Amino acid sequence: MRQRQAGIVTGNVLKLGLFGANCSSGRTYATLAERWEASWENNVRLAQLADEIGLECMVPIARWKGYGGESNPNGSSFESIAWACGLLAATRCIIVFCTVHVPLHHPVAAAKQMATADHIGQGRLGVNIVCGWNEDEFQMFGVSQHEHDDRYAQGEEWWSIVKRIWAGEDPFDHDGMYYQLRGVEGLPRPYGAEDPLMMNAGSSPAGRRFAIRHSDMHFDGVDTPEASIDRIAETKRLARERGRDIQVWTPVGIVCRPTQKEADDYVQYVVDHADWGA
Repeated sequence: MRQRQAGIVTGNVLKLGLFGANCSSGRTYATLAERWEASWENNVRLAQLADEIGLECMVPIARWKGYGGESNPNGSSFESIAWACGLLAATRCIIVFCTVHVPLHHPVAAAKQMATADHIGQGRLGVNIVCGWNEDEFQMFGVSQHEHDDRYAQGEEWWSIVKRIWAGEDPFDHDGMYYQLRGVEGLPRPYGAEDPLMMNAGSSPAGRRFAIRHSDMHFDGVDTPEASIDRIAETKRLARERGRDIQVWTPVGIVCRPTQKEADDYVQYVVDHADWGA
């Protein structure tokens, strides 16, 4: 991995990030009065606090509509590339990711947008690539998803185009399965002429293969930490066999209370207020 983002590449053995702050309710599907309010002011305060205490990154969810129910989680959300630009301008050290849906973002436009964000953050942008998502959201764009494994084939082609643009190549043509492009160019290159870190969360066999071939960070995990041990070791081994290092990140919900009983009671309180409609 590259050293321009040394805090997340090396740094702490246990690395921590915040996930989903750009969306109302975050990752909480409950009708709690205290659920996350995704105002811009709250996002900036959270990013600056995370920056101050040394968390490694913030990762957004790319959402275009909510989940419904009484609380409609994620019904209000900031578009992730613009969100990353704003937070990168308001922080000093933390890595801020954008989350990009491959079928909804043309690679030429996305490469330019992400390079712009990377310059704003002086090399602190990360890219979370999503090759498929909720069908009803894609229908808002008039886009139909490909068959499952074909989504990752499109993702590979999309990422190869972005990387060629970022490499500062002379104008090039591209004749692929999903994109036919002429005279492609796109300066400036990312900050320092080095690519941002890339994350992918594919957990299917095709998704894991994509991550092992291309990702710096694989967002993965199964039911328990113990059950993840062999899977994580295999992911890292397969990446090493390709001459690559890969980190594995996993989602964790944290409840902080003075005692274990208070934490357990609060978890039950959340469950009792679950928004089952969402």
